[in-house]
Amino acid sequence: MRFNAVIVAAGEGKRMGSDVPKPLIVLAGRPLILHTLERFASSQVRRVILVVPDEQRTDFERLVANDRDLKRLECVLEPGGPRRQDSVRCGLNRLDSDCEVAVIHDGARPFVSPVIIDRCVEFALKEGAAVVGVPVKDTIKVVSPSRHVESTPNRDSLWEIHTPQAFRVEIIREAHRRAELDGIEATDDAMLVERIGKNVTLLEDERSNIKITTPEDLLLAEALLRERRVV
Repeated sequence: MRFNAVIVAAGEGKRMGSDVPKPLIVLAGRPLILHTLERFASSQVRRVILVVPDEQRTDFERLVANDRDLKRLECVLEPGGPRRQDSVRCGLNRLDSDCEVAVIHDGARPFVSPVIIDRCVEFALKEGAAVVGVPVKDTIKVVSPSRHVESTPNRDSLWEIHTPQAFRVEIIREAHRRAELDGIEATDDAMLVERIGKNVTLLEDERSNIKITTPEDLLLAEALLRERRVV
């Protein structure tokens, strides 16, 4: 298939303060990861590599197999690595042989728009790499380790970057290969692409595409669903 997605759901989610892995936490009566997968089932992506903790693999397999809304989606489970970057690389190793664009997404972003997913794919095909984000609303300070303010960048040029992030397969594989060789760890995949000299196109995202990281985020997600701010 021309477009595959790598959905990273292998993190422990320690900041949630739960013994349950974050992707399996219940949101509006359903495990969080199913909300995310349903968004991809409504996009043009038809194959997903879901990267999960090896010890919970059976739980994820059962969830995916029993969900009727995911029948349009081929979902392949892959054990993750110790870091997010390792987990993404594990997922990239399972892409279809004819895959042209890989969409990388955090499993803890359950409200991603299928339209945004498709736009990322289209721009990655044309430009090589595309990410989504929103302009920052608050003033940002650069702070030293001793908590002294060093500078205040102009927020007009600052964006908060989300996932999905989409890349032509040869670009993202080369970026990960070079990062592994050089011992580089990045906080998102676009950083790895940037460091090999490739341009990354930014698309404006919806602010509802929140990442569930803390208990407060889960409360916000419940409220967004309750008030029909997302569907």
